[in-house]
Amino acid sequence: MADVKIPYSLNSKAVAQATRAWLHTRGVKIEEIAELVLLLQQKYYPNLTMEECIHNIERVLSKREIQNAVLTGIQLDLLAEEGKLLPPLQEMIENDESLYGVDEILAFSIVNVYGSIGFTNYGYIDKLKPPGVLERLNDKNDGKVHTFLDDIVGAIAAAASSRIAHRKQAEREKELGLPHEPEDSEETSNNLDAEKMQGNNEA
Repeated sequence: MADVKIPYSLNSKAVAQATRAWLHTRGVKIEEIAELVLLLQQKYYPNLTMEECIHNIERVLSKREIQNAVLTGIQLDLLAEEGKLLPPLQEMIENDESLYGVDEILAFSIVNVYGSIGFTNYGYIDKLKPPGVLERLNDKNDGKVHTFLDDIVGAIAAAASSRIAHRKQAEREKELGLPHEPEDSEETSNNLDAEKMQGNNEA
């Protein structure tokens, strides 16, 4: 009797853990991304704290769309770093070719999760490239390839910033007694994530 192939079943917890592990392995700290979020949003919310920024980054990283982008981009960077891609793609990614824009397309898949404001935040941080994690990832002299990762980090910061903006707006509307979309509330977001996780566990 032939062996029956077991259908593929995604392990969501393993994907989430791998995402964080690879960011850490490639030298990216959540606190460094939070500094970018603070830079983007402190002008609008002077009382914004690092703790809030980190919390919103954690929420962004909990989404599968973001995890997929992080894992894909880092793997491509690693393969280029090890010279394991075929030419001419190897040379394009290895040298962060200026006309190669797929890295930014992957970043757009992250910022798009939180709406059009994410594109504005991403464009600003990508052009500014402030000192810190983005400056380090763009250093071409350390032998590392971060063609995808620098855009991914900027996109995560932009997405977290967008999430903060949406939540702050919902909080304002609630305080003023105005109607607002329930999915913009932190409590509803937490409940939706819990329901999603329960569904994955039952699948």
